[in-house]
Amino acid sequence: MSTTVSTMTPPPAAQPVQLHRRAPAAQSAASGAWTIDAIQTLLDKPLMDLLFEAQTVHRQHWPAGDIELATLLSVKTGGCPENCGYCPQAAEFDTGVKADKLMEVDEVVRAAQAAKDAGATRFCMGAAWRAPKDRDIEKVSALIGAVKGLGLQTCATLGMLESHQAQALKDAGLDYYNHNLDTAPEYYTDVVSTRAYQDRLDTLQHVRSAGISVCCGGIVGMGEAPVHRAGLIAQLANLQPYPESVPINSLVRVPGTPLADSEPIDPFDFVRMIAVARITMPKARVRLSAGRQQLGDAVQALCFMAGANSIFYGDKLLVTGNPDADADVRLLAKLGLNGHRTTTTDADAQQLHPA
Repeated sequence: MSTTVSTMTPPPAAQPVQLHRRAPAAQSAASGAWTIDAIQTLLDKPLMDLLFEAQTVHRQHWPAGDIELATLLSVKTGGCPENCGYCPQAAEFDTGVKADKLMEVDEVVRAAQAAKDAGATRFCMGAAWRAPKDRDIEKVSALIGAVKGLGLQTCATLGMLESHQAQALKDAGLDYYNHNLDTAPEYYTDVVSTRAYQDRLDTLQHVRSAGISVCCGGIVGMGEAPVHRAGLIAQLANLQPYPESVPINSLVRVPGTPLADSEPIDPFDFVRMIAVARITMPKARVRLSAGRQQLGDAVQALCFMAGANSIFYGDKLLVTGNPDADADVRLLAKLGLNGHRTTTTDADAQQLHPA
């Protein structure tokens, strides 16, 4: 495995956006910098007006009815030393999740082939590590190569990375790296204390510098205030460039985790988050992610109207439930939506970073 660090000069490290920054929404859109206040103005719009604006933006940048199907597999489950309050894989929480070793290549290939046969075009592999060791990167690189050999896009979420590790994953053929910011920086310590917000931003910078596309979003329904939801969108939209893929998750309240008793987010507020993600990051894939099972068909339809154009496809997201594939096929058919079937990231990259 090569551990050579790219010699190109990386862009300046990202810094958290502060909640006191204010400007009208029109100024934010024109200048390219989205402030908390501008995003809050969008979130507070009448719902029908917000949906109309989001769908208008969506159709300016994406084909109508285009939905990307992605599958997520936990290749190394449980035993994570982090204490993320939402996560059933944290070792210190009693959630009934057993710690397993990294899956073998043939097991992953079988799962990836089944995902492809079911219509998925991107295959995401998650491992419950705080930060992988170099020997772990070597093993995951073999998984990436095997999945790429099936003609699928590859995505991985492995925890925090060093720059040479990100480069090794790129050399192995990794297309996307998922590393969510979770929430606004001001609320982050209420959710996790075993790492800092800047650690997340640093990993994203390493991924960018290696030339890997970024999948980065967050979770709502963790007890955060509305200003924190606006702050999360500001963090994502002000990344340079903003992520190619933006998963918006509704907290799945898992017994045994500190956030198990959180008040569920109002479904319309969740739809608003999808819409504002679409408006502020028009060329990103906005992914309707965890919590879909609790939303129901009608709310999911509103999310697609709001600009969501990607879903995780399959019966499980790492260790939590997800609508089964047949149910998703029926829902997409009822709505007149079509699964997006590509095998390279060239089109997505060109839309977000035109030559």
